[in-house]
Amino acid sequence: MIIYIQVFEYRLGDTVSSYKNEASKLKVMGHSVRLQILDMLRSGETCVCHIERALDKRQAYISQQFMVLRDAGLVDSRKEGLQVYYRLVDEQVFEVLNLLLGPHANDGLAFLDDCSCPSCSTVLVTESE
Repeated sequence: MIIYIQVFEYRLGDTVSSYKNEASKLKVMGHSVRLQILDMLRSGETCVCHIERALDKRQAYISQQFMVLRDAGLVDSRKEGLQVYYRLVDEQVFEVLNLLLGPHANDGLAFLDDCSCPSCSTVLVTESE
């Protein structure tokens, strides 16, 4: 009987921990700008400068939001030259975003006129040729 209670308490504790972890993710996603960032990342890996232009926010503010997302384990980054690229790493985020925002039309990264990121620059060069 004592062994059963200890096993039950362990499982209950594990479940509570799991709920806390998932609630923490939802709390991080509950911020409107972070939600916009996550939605943009559904298109694939995106550089910070592109997100800055798309959301019309300062680099420091976007970096703060990415720090929260990275600490929660929702995104990861890589650096290429001066550019920093972010991508979604938690598969559950895709599912939650699909429920909240609907399926994502994977049309790729939106071209922005005033963006100097490599993705937008490539489109600019291709169109002008």
